[in-house]
Amino acid sequence: MPSINRRSLLAGAAATGALAATASIAAQDVLEAKIDMTGKSVLITGCSTGFGRLAAEDFARKGARVFATMRNLPRPEAEELRLLALNEKLDLQVIEIDVTSDEQVENGVQQALAATGGTLDVLINNAGTSYGGPLEIQDMKATQHLFDVNVFGPHRMARAVLPAMRKAKSGLIINVSSQLGRVIVPAYAQYSPTKFALEAMSEQLAYELVPHGIDVNIIEPGGYPTMIWKNSNENSLALLERAEARHTDGYQALIAQLGGRTGGGSTDPMDVPRAMAEVIAMPAGTRPLRREVHPGAKPQMTINKVSAEVQVGWLGQSPYGPWIKAVHNA
Repeated sequence: MPSINRRSLLAGAAATGALAATASIAAQDVLEAKIDMTGKSVLITGCSTGFGRLAAEDFARKGARVFATMRNLPRPEAEELRLLALNEKLDLQVIEIDVTSDEQVENGVQQALAATGGTLDVLINNAGTSYGGPLEIQDMKATQHLFDVNVFGPHRMARAVLPAMRKAKSGLIINVSSQLGRVIVPAYAQYSPTKFALEAMSEQLAYELVPHGIDVNIIEPGGYPTMIWKNSNENSLALLERAEARHTDGYQALIAQLGGRTGGGSTDPMDVPRAMAEVIAMPAGTRPLRREVHPGAKPQMTINKVSAEVQVGWLGQSPYGPWIKAVHNA
């Protein structure tokens, strides 16, 4: 396996970038800077509400060409975005993509590529869903739905965009995970298992894409007041309605929480688009594999640090070493 290092491969390209002089600036300093995304093409999934909606608006206002995708068109949220783009003269296009549909993923990505002439700078896999409750009451319908949206969806999207990114020898995939992709809270159903799977898939992709000049970043938000809580409550109550007593009767205290969960308090959901924009603005080859986002506790940081050290220690001197070290900036 050839010795390949993203940073040396891409140093020339990075040096010509507008942000090359800020390569060594700490993340929080870049975050405070005015980020210009002019010339960037960005496709974002799950843009009807939450982080996706905020990111679509913010990045378009920063000058990016944004493809804001969502399922079940037509819908009011899509019309709101289209009107916003018209009124503010933003380069923002709404495309229908249900990430659980092979056909819609392929058609939606091809629509975006046709609009850009065959290139895409950034894919943000933001679409996600959640259920609550102990694992025993999760039936296969709920489990398959969670994995289809949270794991298979990002995989479908990555497979759809990677041929064009590899041809261009550049690109960035940002996968929105969670603190719960590294730490466990009881009674969050299959949510943590799906996010753990997304974390593993993202890290593997990051290694494999080093020779192609494509970066992968994992955003790990803590709790924020977005629609995921309302949707999770609705999903959980629907699950309870069809659950059998032989599965539910041992978990009354945990089940009593379902349907009324809220999270995030007064935290600002814009923290997540700001973190994404910061990662996008960094020179290729220098981006972190993981970015923890929350003003409060970030318990996964210790795990992330140890995980990186283990990966470098285990495979750093192997034929895969240059890939591993490039991803972890080791």
